[in-house]
Amino acid sequence: MPIGIAPTAMQRMAHPEGECANVRAAQAIGTIFTLSTISTSSIEEVAQAAPNGIKWFQLYIYKDRNITRGLVERAEKAGFKALVLTVDAPMFGLRLADIRNRFTLPPHLRLANFQGTNSTDINKNNEDGSGLNSYVETLFDASLEWSDLQWLKSITSLPIILKGILTAEDARQGVEAGAKGIWVSNHGARQIDGTPASIEALPEIVKAVGDKVEVYLDGGIRDGTDVFKALALGARMVFFGRPALWGLTHSGEEGVKRILEIIGNEFEYALGISGCAKISDIRPCMYSLDDFSIIYYFLLHFIDIRRPYWNAKTG
Repeated sequence: MPIGIAPTAMQRMAHPEGECANVRAAQAIGTIFTLSTISTSSIEEVAQAAPNGIKWFQLYIYKDRNITRGLVERAEKAGFKALVLTVDAPMFGLRLADIRNRFTLPPHLRLANFQGTNSTDINKNNEDGSGLNSYVETLFDASLEWSDLQWLKSITSLPIILKGILTAEDARQGVEAGAKGIWVSNHGARQIDGTPASIEALPEIVKAVGDKVEVYLDGGIRDGTDVFKALALGARMVFFGRPALWGLTHSGEEGVKRILEIIGNEFEYALGISGCAKISDIRPCMYSLDDFSIIYYFLLHFIDIRRPYWNAKTG
């Protein structure tokens, strides 16, 4: 099904088996799991947990390029099928809850891909705020340019997908630089306020790259009709992170499988009720992002959310 799992960090905070439970669920359903660089299960552990699953590896580029090279080599050796290069996080946004709470990992957890290196501990620089933000600012390379994509291509045979694209111009430049896929994303809306929703940016990006590469989307996917809308606007596939974490927190692997089953079932209903016998029958005219459609969509959700209150007041 065209619904995969996006990279989210430190999943053992949600469940003791973390990323390993999540990837097993994706394998059982038959969809793609994307592992975060800053995971609490290692590349090798995830590969062993789901040897037959389709696995992609999300990559940050470190100031020390040897760290990045090592991650890429390990992902290739472990059978991962693509690299998902995050390009919208030269620094992490001001996540006020993390700063206020001085976010750290619990003492029994570590960034599993960096055991035995200086890049494993996000807790050592959190005296003034979030340990995660300090980690990123200290180790991630904020000076990336399009030419750095050529360096990454030189050290791997895996296809590179650019994640965090929100404009047609960046999509075109990414394809010209050698990307094999464009992943439309605003990083879960956690980077900067006022950034476009992924679904708003999607149509111009699809138009810009045509059929040169596949286009994916994450952000705001919560039910099967969201999947239908994204595919109608040209996405090849969608990904979500938070719903998988909710399922993981609830009941581990079975929880994630249930989330995938629910959204997959809703998507099948959306197909059938729209008169589509197969995914390729979906057409852009079946969903529009014009002003009226957006207002109508949000009014429906507004009314649905508040209906119990209105009923209680008005009978």
